[in-house]
Amino acid sequence: MASDTIAGDMLAPILEVDTPGFDTRALQELDSAHYLHPFTDHGALRERGARVMVRGDGIYLWDSEGHKVIDGMSGLWCVNVGYGRASMTAAVARQMDLLPFYNSFFNTTNVPAVMLAAQLVELAPPGFKHVFFTGSGSEANDTIIRMVWRYWQIMGQPQRQAIISRRNAYHGSTVAGASLGGMAGMHAQGALPIPGIHHIDQPSFAEHGRGMSEAEFGLRAAGWLEEKILELGPEKVAAFIGEPVQGAGGVIIPPPTYWPEIQRICDKYGVLLVSDEVICGFGRLGTWFGCQLMGARPDLIAFAKGVTSGYVPLGGVLVGARVAHALVEKGGDFNHGFTYSGHPVACAAALENLRIMIDEGLVERVVLETGPHLKAAFGTLAAHPLVGHAESMGMTAGLNLVRRKGASMHDCEAFPSGLGVGMVCRAHMFDNGVIMRAVGDRMIVAPPLVMTTGQIDEMVERIRYCLDLTLKDVQQRGWMG
Repeated sequence: MASDTIAGDMLAPILEVDTPGFDTRALQELDSAHYLHPFTDHGALRERGARVMVRGDGIYLWDSEGHKVIDGMSGLWCVNVGYGRASMTAAVARQMDLLPFYNSFFNTTNVPAVMLAAQLVELAPPGFKHVFFTGSGSEANDTIIRMVWRYWQIMGQPQRQAIISRRNAYHGSTVAGASLGGMAGMHAQGALPIPGIHHIDQPSFAEHGRGMSEAEFGLRAAGWLEEKILELGPEKVAAFIGEPVQGAGGVIIPPPTYWPEIQRICDKYGVLLVSDEVICGFGRLGTWFGCQLMGARPDLIAFAKGVTSGYVPLGGVLVGARVAHALVEKGGDFNHGFTYSGHPVACAAALENLRIMIDEGLVERVVLETGPHLKAAFGTLAAHPLVGHAESMGMTAGLNLVRRKGASMHDCEAFPSGLGVGMVCRAHMFDNGVIMRAVGDRMIVAPPLVMTTGQIDEMVERIRYCLDLTLKDVQQRGWMG
């Protein structure tokens, strides 16, 4: 479908007048008066008012004014099975009636937590037999820090406390999670990172790979880890943590040579390898866990988001054999945990979510059908005059907005920093029926795994139309140079 015909054909159904009425302005005023949002400039939000989301079904959302929107971000990387699943509601309601809560302290457990732990072990890579439950991905990564430090203490090497992560990585927003992440804006708002956390550059071929093949760059980027280990002293390095694909950093897809070399380096120096699968887990890349696709064998896996498709908060850590043996067989008490560890309602939701994914073959669909279709359809956007390059893996994809295209991604001219072209583009997306996230001037999607090939085409054509609007906008502002 040509972008110049899209307006009449596709924008009409965005407003659905049969959506129940809400007093949007009153809700916005209450929101502004009382609700502090995550990662938000509240002064700017007060001026325009929050968009009030009131309903979801499948891949679509509706706001309080009746606008229908394709959720290209699965909520926040999490609604893998889509909105409106009645069986999820029923599973949660049954557990609420039976046992709405009990803790896992004091030698106590509950049936959904036990069953979910067993199910996760069945889906996990070989060598994982134990699960620790948390309430979120941030808590999972906090837990991992405690586990890593405790492991080396038990193993008689308490000096191994340094944990290496990557710049522009995201591992949560708690003090420990934000320290592990490499987001400069988060570190600038406090005394972060905490001692013992170190960072190397991200494996972004577009940013750092000029003059190299992707394969060569993958080895070079992994080599930064070995350089950092030697700089700190191998006897002091406890672990390396990374997302298989960096999500919030802008869908940074590493070359195929990267993770096998990371694994080799960790093995060489005895360093624990941590795979943060909060985004990449549960089918996002076409495998149950992203590390299975990348050729890595982690010791610890952080998970959250897709384990319940976001219906109820839940996170956790899959604990590999060497760490589990130390904690369970040698370590005595592990003095760590949360009131809501193994919450029965959250675990019941996760069990039903995983049943849906297995019964409907959603992970296999990403490999065989929807992932390849997204790659082909999204790749056509690279021809747009505003796009430097477009790439995807599984059901996640990203493109760069550029001021001037070049012969290769390394020859494109970026927009001057501070213009906020990505946010201009994001506004056009949201106003025209599709949610696409802006990470600087990189636009990303991670749609629900239930999205059909036809819906992928619909989403991509809406994106193309909004890129046209963005191009006209930046030209009128004189930003194209």
